[in-house]
Amino acid sequence: MEREIIQTLDGSTTIHLKEWDECYHSKHGAIQEAQHVFIQNGLSLFPNQSVSILEIGFGTGLNAFITFLESQKLNQSINYVGVEAYPVNASEVLAMNYVAKLNAIAQKEVFEQMHESKWNEKVILNTDFELTKRKQFFDEIADSEQFDLIYFDAFGYRVQPELWSTTIFQKMYTALRPGGKLVTYAARGVVKRSMIEVGFTVEKLPGPPGKREMFRASKAELTF
Repeated sequence: MEREIIQTLDGSTTIHLKEWDECYHSKHGAIQEAQHVFIQNGLSLFPNQSVSILEIGFGTGLNAFITFLESQKLNQSINYVGVEAYPVNASEVLAMNYVAKLNAIAQKEVFEQMHESKWNEKVILNTDFELTKRKQFFDEIADSEQFDLIYFDAFGYRVQPELWSTTIFQKMYTALRPGGKLVTYAARGVVKRSMIEVGFTVEKLPGPPGKREMFRASKAELTF
């Protein structure tokens, strides 16, 4: 599938898949979308604690890198697992301008290490951030109550509806600990119904720039 690097409206880059007319991030702003969906409405709910995160679609590493930066402000210790079936290649990584756009030149080596580290092996990026990249199809995920937060950043329902099925969301529900959260840029009715069917409680929240709404799904806390 033909791919190209494009600039989004906030100046940050993303990968565009021409055949699908689909991007890895919002054309309205890759960084703005990541910060709004995954940080503001996800990571920020867990200040001053250890957080285990599962990312569905590691892609360009943008969400992981922003999480690394923001977790230091939120005084968090992060165990981050990013799942990706088709890793981006080295030339695409080099074309991403996230380090500059996030004013994170001092952390440039961290971004590079995220991509240079081996798949399926844990790497310690600093004393408070562990990263494991898993080269895996989403339907192969079999974790049980391992995560506090899921970044669900799969390609859109329009091009890959099978990634938004009850089968996949059942795996997400199982992977979360009681009280865990799943955040995604999506806001389709069919996606909400699939989430509810497997047991999630779903909130509709204001979306990132260029998108009216997004979802946050919650797994119930244990009751005694």
